[in-house]
Amino acid sequence: MRIVVGVAVVRDGKVLAAYRAGPDGGWEFPGGKVEPGETEEQAAVREIREELDLEIKVGASLGPAVGIDERHRLHVYLASIVAGEPVLREHAELRWFARDELDETTWLVPDRPFVRELLHQL
Repeated sequence: MRIVVGVAVVRDGKVLAAYRAGPDGGWEFPGGKVEPGETEEQAAVREIREELDLEIKVGASLGPAVGIDERHRLHVYLASIVAGEPVLREHAELRWFARDELDETTWLVPDRPFVRELLHQL
């Protein structure tokens, strides 16, 4: 089972989301696969640097990992920006969501439990 890390980057009470286009598209927490020899936190820092050109500080987990498919599990962490502004590289769109805009139904299914937990923390 391979772990995929998602990162809920929070700034000024808003969370950064990335839109994955396509027939199964939707909003997701940006991130990616943990490589061999990497911790989940290290993978989160690397993936956000590669995808968004941001330097982040990884914070608390938003709960236990959930299944994406038969081979992957998603684990989402809170994070804050240390340096940079998000750059759109791999997704169709980036958006900052205020707490009252976080409608979990517009998110990819594996991300939804983390959206619910995030609502309790914002």
